Amino acid sequence: MRVVLQRVSSSQVTVAGEVVGQIGRGLNLLVGIASTDTEAELDWMTRKCLELRVFSNGDGKFDQSVLDVGGDLLVISQFTLYGDCRKGRRPSFDQAAAPPLAEALYHQFVEKLRQSGLRVETGRFGAMMQVSIENDGPVTLILEK
Repeated sequence: MRVVLQRVSSSQVTVAGEVVGQIGRGLNLLVGIASTDTEAELDWMTRKCLELRVFSNGDGKFDQSVLDVGGDLLVISQFTLYGDCRKGRRPSFDQAAAPPLAEALYHQFVEKLRQSGLRVETGRFGAMMQVSIENDGPVTLILEK
């Protein structure tokens, strides 16, 4: 499982011109599911995303998590995170989970995040989406399990 975690001032996702998810201060999560992922990876990634201290305290140090600041989460499925570009000029997506598995695990991940009590918005799995991200900092991290 791979997640590109971005601390944002705001973020939104549109599908066919319709806003389907929108948040204020919090985290934008681009989520890739591998064919080998299980619930263990989901549990680890859920804890990591919720507890990672990427928000600044009064002294400017990363000392607070999205839970601590009561932030929002926007979760976007992103199978291209498993694009392998080492050979040729076209990415291979062999490591990405097949759509039925990826969709099931993606929705499980979203539900696990919602159990935190934070506001969680999503894109639309498998759709062509336009994502607007106002990266705060900028702070962008790649998480992998």
